[in-house]
Amino acid sequence: MVANELKILISGGGTGGHIFPAIAIADALRNIVPDCDILFVGALGKMEMEKVPQAGYPIKGLRISAFQRRLSLKNLSFPFKVVFSMVKAYKIITSFKPDVVVGVGGFASGPTLKVAVNRRIPVVIQEQNSYPGITNRLLAKHAEKICVAYDGMEKWFPAGKILKTGNPVRENVINIQNKKDEAFRYFELESGKPVVLIVGGSQGALSINQALSYNLKDLEQCGVQMIWQTGKLFADKAKSAIQEKIANPRDKDFHVHEFITRMDLAYAAADLVISRAGAIAISELSAVQKPSILIPYPAAAEDHQAKNAKALADKQAAIFLADSEAKIKIATIVKSLIEDEEKRDTLSKNIGEFAVHNSAQKIAEQIIKIASKRNGV
Repeated sequence: MVANELKILISGGGTGGHIFPAIAIADALRNIVPDCDILFVGALGKMEMEKVPQAGYPIKGLRISAFQRRLSLKNLSFPFKVVFSMVKAYKIITSFKPDVVVGVGGFASGPTLKVAVNRRIPVVIQEQNSYPGITNRLLAKHAEKICVAYDGMEKWFPAGKILKTGNPVRENVINIQNKKDEAFRYFELESGKPVVLIVGGSQGALSINQALSYNLKDLEQCGVQMIWQTGKLFADKAKSAIQEKIANPRDKDFHVHEFITRMDLAYAAADLVISRAGAIAISELSAVQKPSILIPYPAAAEDHQAKNAKALADKQAAIFLADSEAKIKIATIVKSLIEDEEKRDTLSKNIGEFAVHNSAQKIAEQIIKIASKRNGV
């Protein structure tokens, strides 16, 4: 155990899949060492600049964005953004003097971890996916530890540095026991009517949103209520579709949210979840043991979301639905599952077998161990 002057810098973000594991790690660090000093580094204009302060942690922003894989004029400015980001990351690290720098993936992670490596500050990488991003692959040889969620990561990372911890999930999100009544009040749901939760990711998923909009009448006939996280860009379109297609749009069966803050209550209310198949989404669904329809993002690197979903479907732990077939099949699958409680119970039980518990604590303990070694404690 290190003394209370422990200083940890956590870098990354861009999407909830990077941000929320980072917050979970920070919470676990604070649980072990309450007075530790934690600073986040993210990308200006990205959602971490809002979500991290909401979680109670300070954050500094770098002016960095993704390299466009297609030909784009935006790529002309990319090298300059990298240089400027590394200069700012150098200033942040020099000022903050972290004992360990943790990278969770995302735009800001690369420059920050590179500066940390150059300054000989220990680096810990947390890789959520079965197919790691290029930044983590490039920096892996310099990391003290690489915390992963999947077997077989030796093909990407040095075997001696890998630690299988599972993916960290926010405890406040997966703590859903005895919250169903509160959830129904919070979302203004009708008691006794089945609830379908749709989460296409922290920023929504266009194809899932479009499939739901197309099938609103059929979904209404299923007799369900929906908690629908659309993302900012689709919220108004979803509300318009409800007004156009639902006979009585003023009823409270369709609840549109740009972003759901109380995911614990959303999970508590749900009888069925429709979701992408990202690593963090699956980790949360496994922890809360919710029957799920998984619609993998088709453009995910190495098609890893499809691999995630198929792994669960093969164990009868989820229903796999291809993105290209969602528009045609989603209402039929929802109807069959809502009518088949035994099938939902089977899916719920089996997905629970995939849960890995205390992941954030395991990662936090490794960070503290590395910091202790560096400080000679």
